[in-house]
Amino acid sequence: MKFKDVSVLSIAHLDAPHRITSAAIEDQIGETMARLGVRPGLLEQLSGIVARRWWDEGVQPSQVAASAGELAIARAGIDRSRIGLVVSTSVCRDYIEPSVACLVHGNLGLAPTCLNFDIGNACLAFITGMNMAAAMIERHDIDYALVVDGEGSRFVASKTIERLRDPACDQEMFRDSFATLTLGSGAAAMVLGRADAHPEGHRYLGGVSLAASEHNRLCLGQVDSMRTDTKKLLVAGLGLAKATWEKARLEMGWHPEALDELVLHQVSKVHTEQLCGLLGLPMEKALKIYPEFGNIGPASVPIALSKAVEAGRVSSGARVALMGIGSGLNVAMSEIVW
Repeated sequence: MKFKDVSVLSIAHLDAPHRITSAAIEDQIGETMARLGVRPGLLEQLSGIVARRWWDEGVQPSQVAASAGELAIARAGIDRSRIGLVVSTSVCRDYIEPSVACLVHGNLGLAPTCLNFDIGNACLAFITGMNMAAAMIERHDIDYALVVDGEGSRFVASKTIERLRDPACDQEMFRDSFATLTLGSGAAAMVLGRADAHPEGHRYLGGVSLAASEHNRLCLGQVDSMRTDTKKLLVAGLGLAKATWEKARLEMGWHPEALDELVLHQVSKVHTEQLCGLLGLPMEKALKIYPEFGNIGPASVPIALSKAVEAGRVSSGARVALMGIGSGLNVAMSEIVW
């Protein structure tokens, strides 16, 4: 899916306030780890995640998504009455219905004519949301779109810790629940508009994607739990990423030297390093956020982009690659010319 007349006008993120260390989580499940012969420090050693963030208890995805959206609108400097679409890409939800996007729409006081709906595509949903919004902008169906994401890992992590503390917890349950303990919290938002109306914007060129849905049961998430076959998910995800990279090379002219900044969906140290190694990508071109923020799901890519921009890593004209692997499996790779 490629675009000729779409620009990113702003990007914003919010960090959750409570820093929860991997060591603190292990302290809570220490008895189980000792009983199962799991060495102390394993969570941080395997994942590279020193800490992750939690929101205050009771904070809902729509609240933080709307707050990030408010910041993105202000940074874009546009009249919110002209926003024609708000799409939420969060895995986390306030309710089964209404949509998170509907709640954000109301929280932000957007126009009655502004479409609002959720998109679910696991950890790739924000990129998918960008593509859906960009397609509508390119057709001149709307002037502006707001893509938001609010993720909170406090509830699912707390419930998982409860289960792992149970004397009935065995090796299989511990192994399948391990990835849940890497999840973090955060919020992000982006405003997109037409490039011809905003020459100061950052051109969104779109990108490529591939699916391998024969692997659709390697990571299964519920509100209070997530079961993951981490080894099989890693191997299958990297294989699909390699095929998608080849597609990006042929269709978008990508090669490691051509890309100035790598904005990655960061699951862990192992995933990030093996992805870069497999594709021949220099690790120094990627701002690592997983050590302090963990795996923030679909908010990971926009948060990493926002932090890279704030850190002064992205200069005018830079080719910025957005890349992610999402359970299902799907892989997406897109480009912004900053």
